[in-house]
Amino acid sequence: MKKQLHANDPCWCGSGKAYSGCHQAFDERIRAFRRQGAIVPTHNMIKNEKQIEGIREAGKINVAVLDYVAERIRAGITTDDIDRWVYEETTRLGAIPAPLHYEGFPKSVCTSVNDQVCHGIPSTQDVLVEGDIINVDCSTIYNGYFADSSRMFIIGETTPEKRRLVEVAKACVEAGLEQVKPWGFLGDMGQAVHDLARKNGYTVVREVGGHGVGIQFHEEPWVSYVTRRGTDMLMVPGMMFTIEPMINMGTSAIFIDNDNEWTIYTEDGQPSAQWEIQVLVTPTGHEVISW
Repeated sequence: MKKQLHANDPCWCGSGKAYSGCHQAFDERIRAFRRQGAIVPTHNMIKNEKQIEGIREAGKINVAVLDYVAERIRAGITTDDIDRWVYEETTRLGAIPAPLHYEGFPKSVCTSVNDQVCHGIPSTQDVLVEGDIINVDCSTIYNGYFADSSRMFIIGETTPEKRRLVEVAKACVEAGLEQVKPWGFLGDMGQAVHDLARKNGYTVVREVGGHGVGIQFHEEPWVSYVTRRGTDMLMVPGMMFTIEPMINMGTSAIFIDNDNEWTIYTEDGQPSAQWEIQVLVTPTGHEVISW
């Protein structure tokens, strides 16, 4: 937390209002949780109304680009085709693909097929075939604001086992979203995700999680899906983060491709599924910014 302000000082959020009429009671409530031992967010994790509106606009583009992919994805195309579609549609809409050149990532989107957990790199060599499941992870920069979400796609007809994995992975996100509410804890969401995955016989990846997003591509807090109710960071209005659990059919163990140092695979070669949404904590619950 920043240094405590006086009642008539301008509020730290940039609203132009006096602190007493803006975030003073909010800060006092957070301090009370901190005194009880809770992990609490810092001011720089809280988005103001101007930032939220800008992020919403980025989210609209991110959703539109994923819709564009959904209309075209099919057997016989390459993951590089998906990358081209994302780049062309994102730039046509006046935005920038956030993954392109991010920490050296060479493409505009992540495409993770079957046993690829995440960060799959599009390639002309990777041709989608009947029965594949694929996660397309799209991230957008628009006027300096970031949106981030992903969807699973089933190519043609797949096995009942793969279809069920995809469906349960989506249900896990929905179960987590139900727990996103002000003055609850990230652990409430994490346990809901983990419990549903385990109930269905699946495991949840521990080493890779969600993150804050909006002003930068990846911000605090880091978001786990193997936490317990009543633990982890306090959720407060203005916080924004992703819910993106990676649900494995087999073991939760993973490894990183030694050649490209990006793509993560399941250790046992069994399929993995992931959906990602970007969520804002509001005074009364939550708002999904991108999906």
